[in-house]
Amino acid sequence: MEQEKQKAALNLSLVMGDNALILGHRLSEWCGHGPILEQDIALSNIALDLIGQARLWLSHAGKLQGGKSEDDLAYHRDVFDFHNFQMVETPNGHWGTTLFRQFVYDAWHHAMLQKLVHAQDEDIAGIARKSLKEVNYHLRWSSEWVIRLGDGTEESGAKMQEAYADVWPYVGELLQKDTW
Repeated sequence: MEQEKQKAALNLSLVMGDNALILGHRLSEWCGHGPILEQDIALSNIALDLIGQARLWLSHAGKLQGGKSEDDLAYHRDVFDFHNFQMVETPNGHWGTTLFRQFVYDAWHHAMLQKLVHAQDEDIAGIARKSLKEVNYHLRWSSEWVIRLGDGTEESGAKMQEAYADVWPYVGELLQKDTW
């Protein structure tokens, strides 16, 4: 039974860490390319938060695997050994697509962390508590932008409809327990 709990904790840590790592790197591609400086900086900070969370999750996973480092798990695994959602790998596309993908991920991430703060594994609960503080901001920021652009001009509304069509096919994966 203990071995099953450790395997589940490892899988969860890899899913959380890999998603944060991949999405953090994907978002960092916007650095210096955002539509206005304030939003460029905000998205870069979210990317940095996710990379920091990935370090925590992958360090925990490494500990569960007998002492592997976060770098071993982040940079020295075969591509097929990653446990991230396909959605976080998708190209950024236009600003609206990036924001909608971020909103969907933030909503899932927020809900997951709210559950994980009560985990029996104190390391997982601690990482979740720390991460939730940051993700509260991420969700507020992304949801405000999705609404602002969706309710904005005719062009921005059309771009958000396009973003929805681009991102929505990946949402089901977030809801399948066997993927995490």
